[in-house]
Amino acid sequence: MPGLYLAAILVSAAGVALLDRRWRLAAWSSPGRTAAAVAIGTAFFLVWDAVGIAAGVFVKGDSPLLIGIDLAPHLPLEEPFFLAFLSYLALVLHAGATRLLTRRERVEAA
Repeated sequence: MPGLYLAAILVSAAGVALLDRRWRLAAWSSPGRTAAAVAIGTAFFLVWDAVGIAAGVFVKGDSPLLIGIDLAPHLPLEEPFFLAFLSYLALVLHAGATRLLTRRERVEAA
């Protein structure tokens, strides 16, 4: 089923975006900083992937879930989407954890 992996990434990202919107954790509180952090994280991990591919460590396997378009050898189209999702998820998790810990400290201090 070609495209299922990309669809799963996009659906997951939409779910994280809904959580972000509900509690204004990243993109809904600081859209510019969030976009910059996601772009920097994605670029970093794409370079990481390029180094791993050049070293022969990262190899794209055959999967019927991939669309079948490669941006470079062993770099499927889905990879930048996954890396952007990973970066965005990390921001939302960090913001959520920070908010919970701050709230907990306030309750304990009171």
